[in-house]
Formats: sequence, structure tokens, C-alpha cells
Amino acid sequence: MKCAVRIPAALVASLLLAACGSSDQLELQQWMTDQRAQTKPRVQPISEPKKFLPQAYTEVGSVDPFSSQKLTQALKKESGQAPGTAASLVTPELARRKEPLESFPLDSMAMVGSLAKQGQPVALVRVDNLLYQVRPGNYLGQNFGRILKVDENEIVLREIVQDAAGEWIERTAKLQLQERSR
Repeated sequence: MKCAVRIPAALVASLLLAACGSSDQLELQQWMTDQRAQTKPRVQPISEPKKFLPQAYTEVGSVDPFSSQKLTQALKKESGQAPGTAASLVTPELARRKEPLESFPLDSMAMVGSLAKQGQPVALVRVDNLLYQVRPGNYLGQNFGRILKVDENEIVLREIVQDAAGEWIERTAKLQLQERSR
């Protein structure tokens, strides 16, 4: 009989708990619905885009600032020297066609060998894992470097560079044979 009393009491307690749980959930759902209805999003409108006013290019008739002519004019004006001096070093270099190895800096090149072709000395220069054959008269590097001499152990170049005062000067540069270490 005690067992019979326990079952209805447990049944009544579980029903009460189930009723409490469902009413709390209903209240919570009702509160969420009310909050959604009351909350209005506040989005600030995006400002109008600024009006684009194109500018007319007025420098059509003037000299291109990146041309070799502009560089030559600036050199002549700044140096104030007679023709046949500093500015004349660069002028012929700007007028000639560039060679492929002039687009690489000298320190990115390595002399890896030399040979003689038809009695003329030829040096093998490695740039970006490609080998090039160069001889006296060819150009190397980004400073108008003209090859004067090819030897078994080095390439001698004449470069034209600007000194601290902005004057164009000649200097000698060398590219020495790089022996691979094993």
C-alpha cells in the first residue's frame, strides 16, 4: 500500500514540474516576441557620394618628366659646364638602345667562366640562373657599365654614376670570377 501511495505522489510531482517548465518557456517566448516587436533597428543612412570633378591635363605641350630629354636638360642647366664635359658622358648613353643585362644590378651578376671565341675573349655571366656570353663593348648593370676588358678572372667595366654633388663621373668596376665551393 505504501507503494501505491508513492506512485500517485511521484506522478503528481512530475506533472507539477512539467507544468512549471512549460509555463516558464511560454513566458520566455512571449517576452522574446514582445522584444522583437518593440526593437526597431537604427541604421544611419549613407551620405551621398562626393561629386567627381575631372581635372584637365594641362601639361600636354611640356616635356615629359620621365624622358631622357628632361634628364639631359636638367644636367645641362645644373652643371653650367661647357659641352664635352660631365653632361656629355650621359647623353650618348641615353640615346643608344639598352642591352638585356642592363636591367639587372651588377651585384646580382656573377662571372662563372671565360673562354675565347674566334680569338676574342668571352666571359660567361650568370644572372637569375641563366648564362650569358659577354665580350668587350657589351653593357652590364644599371649604371651604364660598358665592358672594357675580359680576363680569365675578371671583367673590367667603366660605369657612369652621379657623385654626391650630382655630377656625372666615370668609375671602374670589376666583376670577379666566382668559383663554386664544393
